[in-house]
Amino acid sequence: MLRACQASDFETIYTIVNDAAMAYRGVIPPDCWHEPYMTRAELEQELASGIVFWGFEEAGELAGVMGFQDKREVALIRHAYVRTQRRKQGIGTILLHHLEGLTTKPILIGTWADAGWAIRFYEKNGYRLVSAEEKARLLKKHWMISNRQIKTPVVLASETWFANQKP
Repeated sequence: MLRACQASDFETIYTIVNDAAMAYRGVIPPDCWHEPYMTRAELEQELASGIVFWGFEEAGELAGVMGFQDKREVALIRHAYVRTQRRKQGIGTILLHHLEGLTTKPILIGTWADAGWAIRFYEKNGYRLVSAEEKARLLKKHWMISNRQIKTPVVLASETWFANQKP
């Protein structure tokens, strides 16, 4: 079952994010890694910034979460995580397709450049990498991240985003 997460899901979202984020340990730059990967305060800040989490629930337990953030002219997919023991079961794809159905806006997704599995997942679902120049512009415009972090991620965009770009 897919459902919008509620305030009562906060601790479960926190647990899922930090469990699944262990895949990034040793992959992202050491100065960008910390434990927990996302603190409770950071999660609270993300929720306050307008990220709405959706969850995949089965047998009364959330197995994966994915955030959706409306940014006026685009929508962002944020914090897509599936519990370690539930990976490779299609949960991420189900969540992604559901969130895509919530908007007609172009969708942007940021992930770590060295997280090849994440990039392949989004590419398999129809997203393409934007240029390095466009990445920097989009990150500064739509994400609240440090200048250091702008160097290490990539941004993928939906076909709708590419179709709306002027030649």
